Amino acid sequence: MSDQQSVIVTGGAGALGNAVVNHFLAQGDKVAVLDISDEVLNAVYPDPNESLVLIACNLTERESAVSAIRTAAEQLGGINVLCNIAGGFLMGDTVHETSDETWDFLFNLNTRSVLNTAAAVVPIMLAGGGGKVVNVAARAALGGAALMGAYTASKAAVMRLTESMAQELREQRINVNAVMPSLIDTPRNRADMPDADFSRWVSPDDIAAVVGFLASDAAAAVHGACIPVDGLS
Repeated sequence: MSDQQSVIVTGGAGALGNAVVNHFLAQGDKVAVLDISDEVLNAVYPDPNESLVLIACNLTERESAVSAIRTAAEQLGGINVLCNIAGGFLMGDTVHETSDETWDFLFNLNTRSVLNTAAAVVPIMLAGGGGKVVNVAARAALGGAALMGAYTASKAAVMRLTESMAQELREQRINVNAVMPSLIDTPRNRADMPDADFSRWVSPDDIAAVVGFLASDAAAAVHGACIPVDGLS
């Protein structure tokens, strides 16, 4: 693997995704940013260049995700790192009142997206001799929580997929790990919880640093880890 990596970041127009993209750009890597639309991508990244490729796709649809990743691989000259940052959060329903729409939204965005990107990226990494996959689970997924059943279940599924992929791929020099953030200090969360103590939340930059570690050669011996990134909360 060369010093310069070719990195895919899904959900790269969000607060955490943007921090992850900036982390890799700062160390001289090439990054393909995947998100739902050109409008969303261009609002965050108005000046794409040869080191910053923007690709709109629907990660919850296999064909769209595979097509986008193939395009990214062509433009980047391969893929060394996949960061599955895309995800969503909903809460408020009891388990017995959870609608099909809420269940499908959370499992499609948080879980199916991981399956779809893996389907496209893993064969490319196998052909290239290895790589790193970093998923985003959640601290909340360590146990069930009232009014958060569908969300915690979807993120727990990410943890199990991470562990399973790690066992399947470690002999092929592909490391698969995950981070488990607590409450992230984003503009959206501050607006939703204006009375909270923001200083206790974890910053996107701090999470991005852990993602960067898991994507580095320093983490070559780490397989199937789900690392809590808690801030002070």
